[in-house]
Formats: sequence, C-alpha cells, structure tokens
Amino acid sequence: MKLYTINTGYFKLDGGAMFGVVPKSIWNKINPADENNLCSWALRCLLIEDGNRLILIDNGNGDKQDAKFFSHYYLHGDDTLDKSLANYGFHRDDITDAFLTHLHFDHCGGAISREGDKLVPSFKNATYWSNKKHWEWAVHPNDREKASFLKENILPIETSGKLKFIETSEQKDGRLGSTVFSENVDVRFVNGHTESMMLPQIKYKDKTVVFMADLLPSAGHIPLAYVMGYDMFPLTTLHEKKFFLQEALENNYVLFFEHDPVNECCTLQQTEKGIRPKEFFKLESL
Repeated sequence: MKLYTINTGYFKLDGGAMFGVVPKSIWNKINPADENNLCSWALRCLLIEDGNRLILIDNGNGDKQDAKFFSHYYLHGDDTLDKSLANYGFHRDDITDAFLTHLHFDHCGGAISREGDKLVPSFKNATYWSNKKHWEWAVHPNDREKASFLKENILPIETSGKLKFIETSEQKDGRLGSTVFSENVDVRFVNGHTESMMLPQIKYKDKTVVFMADLLPSAGHIPLAYVMGYDMFPLTTLHEKKFFLQEALENNYVLFFEHDPVNECCTLQQTEKGIRPKEFFKLESL
C-alpha cells in the first residue's frame, strides 16, 4: 500500500471563524491574517493505493462554481487535483473510490464536474462513499449550515447511481465510533463539526495515519479550546478532541491535516500545557 499527498490549492477563510473563541492576538501568531482578517488554508487531500483500489479522500473545491462564489474564498496557488494526481502517474479516471469525509463544499466540490449544461461525476469509474446520517443532514440542511452544503455538489452523486453508504458506529465510553472500510482502513465518526463526519484511520508501514478532516483542520487546532466557529456543536467537538488526542498520544498516531497551510503531518507529545505537536513532517517521509 502507498499513500500520496494530493494538494488541490489554497483558499482563505476568516481567522475568527476558524479559531472560534480564541482571541486574534493569540491565533494571529499561528496563522497570520491579511488586512481583511482572512487566513490562508490548504485544500489537501489523500490518495490511498491499496491493491486494485485507488481511494481518494476528499477532493477540494472543484472548479464548477461561478466567479462570484469563488471571489469570497480567494483561491490561490498552482496546485490542482489533476496536476497532483499526474505527479504520481494517475488520472481521475483511475480513482476507484471517492471517499467523502463530509459534504461541505471545500471537501466535496471536486466530486462533480460541469460538462456543458450537465453535472456529472468527476471520477467516472469510482464509487462515492458517504454515510446515511450525514447524507440526510446535508440534503436537509439547517439554516446555519446550509451555505456549506451546495446541492450541485451533492444531489448529482445520488442521481448518478454511484453513491454508497458506510455503516455508522456510535461513540461508546468516550471513544469515537469505528467501522471497517477496507483491510487497511477503518472509519472513525465524529459529530461536533457536522453530523457523522468520517475520519479515515489507515494502517501504513507499521504506523496509524489518521486523516483529520475538520476535527483538527490544522496543527493550530490541537489545543482543546481551539474550536472553529463553523462547528455545529462546539462542546461535542471539545469532547471528541479530548478523547481522540489522548488515544492518538498513547498509540503514537500520525495526524494528517487537510487545511494546515504549512504542516502535512505531526505526532504528539504530552507537555505542561497539555497535548501538543511533537514532530512535523511530510507524509512521504514515512
């Protein structure tokens, strides 16, 4: 099995929204904001080559939205999904499984492409994976979150006939729910950011690599109080972070960050201030 980092570019989001109740005087040292209070964030996906399967975890913003939509997010950088796949000798048609951690536009916008007046799957040979709880949450969104669930990213997946659901698993005794996805990939479930977000947990070279999605969008979100204003249930996120970080520390997990603009991966250590990053490194160094 091989893992590949797939960079699809960068975008900007409000720093206050990304760091919640943490004051700007503190978070601005972690990810400095521009004159509009916007910070740069990565759109970093993960490709798993496992036997005959080529599994893509999330797929970035895509490019089918209009200029007005993208003007709010200041897309920048030279990376694209197709260029990053090509760097490793792959094409989007090689993808066998498009795994969607959740259906916010910056995680699944690349799942569907516009061809003329039609919206079609970007990965024509892939099965698309979500879970029933999150799917229902996304297609019947609440007023606070609906701006992140764009019907053109979501509904064509179902009408294509390529959608399948992963069985969810509930939390027990503080532990995150877990379901087997493949021989080397389990799925952990969290509910603070959005209903039933999925975190792939991968056995790789005698390590455990966890794709953090928006439970920990960056290394700067490891301290417990650093919870995004975007989270639907911040106290649930706090609880999930606390238990996951302790588990990750005890088992020396490698954390893979989707949105950290600088750091791809880290391990953890216990400090006087709590659990904090130990070592930063690129995935390819494993």
